[in-house]
Amino acid sequence: MPLLRPPLHRVCALGRPPVRALMNLRELVSALNDFASPALAESWDNVGLLVEPSPPHTVNTLFLTNDLTEEVMEEAVQKKADLVLSYHPPIFAPLKRVTWKTWKERLVVRALENRIGIYSPHTAYDAIPHGVNNWLTKGLGTCTSVPLHPSTAPSSPAEGTHRVEFCADAEHLDAVLSKIKDIPEISCLTTLPVRVEGEEQTRVSLNCSQKALLEVVALLSQNSLLYHKTEILLLQKPLLPHTGMGRLCTLIEPLSLSDTVERIKGHLGLPHIRLALGAGRTLESPVKKVALCAGSGSSVLKGTEADLYLTGEMSHHDVLDAVANGISVILCEHSNTERGFLSELREALTIHLQNRINIIVSEKDRDPLQVA
Repeated sequence: MPLLRPPLHRVCALGRPPVRALMNLRELVSALNDFASPALAESWDNVGLLVEPSPPHTVNTLFLTNDLTEEVMEEAVQKKADLVLSYHPPIFAPLKRVTWKTWKERLVVRALENRIGIYSPHTAYDAIPHGVNNWLTKGLGTCTSVPLHPSTAPSSPAEGTHRVEFCADAEHLDAVLSKIKDIPEISCLTTLPVRVEGEEQTRVSLNCSQKALLEVVALLSQNSLLYHKTEILLLQKPLLPHTGMGRLCTLIEPLSLSDTVERIKGHLGLPHIRLALGAGRTLESPVKKVALCAGSGSSVLKGTEADLYLTGEMSHHDVLDAVANGISVILCEHSNTERGFLSELREALTIHLQNRINIIVSEKDRDPLQVA
């Protein structure tokens, strides 16, 4: 009787899981930056690769957490993580030394001792269309949403902040161009023959920085004919669709405030939230528009017209301001409005990275505040 071999795909199905290829750390960081560009993060933030073991460093296991505490770091070590993706940057204020004295210094020591890199996306994940704030909107049910503070393209073809255009005749052209070329931070200088009021002239166009604009205007103002024919345009970077900080959500069908509270508690897996009723509002008041921001939302939500503010934390006085304006406020504690996104992130990164590495979510990560 001939010896029959089982098909290879059946061995894989019945036995071991598919073998994943390792990724070089720098290749992985590049892929993570493609998933959410660090350029989308707020200017004050500290994002990207924060701790790098000496190269070459390969990654088999990516470990996701909202906050990298010492307990979570120990978990990452035990689970043989090669890179920790911590939503909040564990290094924010500059470290003057790396010793065993403070817990954040110890995180760096433990990471390097165990050859674990640390990467943080933070507000870049707040801004992207498939990020933390988008996940938070899902707790409201069916709604349309737009960013409260839209992001602009990190880079665009136009250089400089302003465009200056003016016409010059042959008598003045060479002298003006010679002086303009000596001004720093001038770009995209072009000339084009034109006819103005029957006379042959040259249309000059240039891009410049705010600082250079002052020098260009000062130069052109020396000649009244040039100055009166000058146009100055502000160059604005284009807005990115569905990208930015916070979200203003319009529910397809209005809900009572009490029903909205229950939906949010269910989405976040919380037994309790904190609620401030807006002036003149009750638990049965309808909610149509919700302004939300994961984490600490005061600066993002302030001044937005809505029936409800949803965030992790706000200052006492910002809550009072909202309530006085008839806006109810739901506070869920800072990281409770973020942590649930990690499961969705794991699925998204598995697809983005083509299933090349293991991705696991911390089981020790939790909000430090509990209801006693």
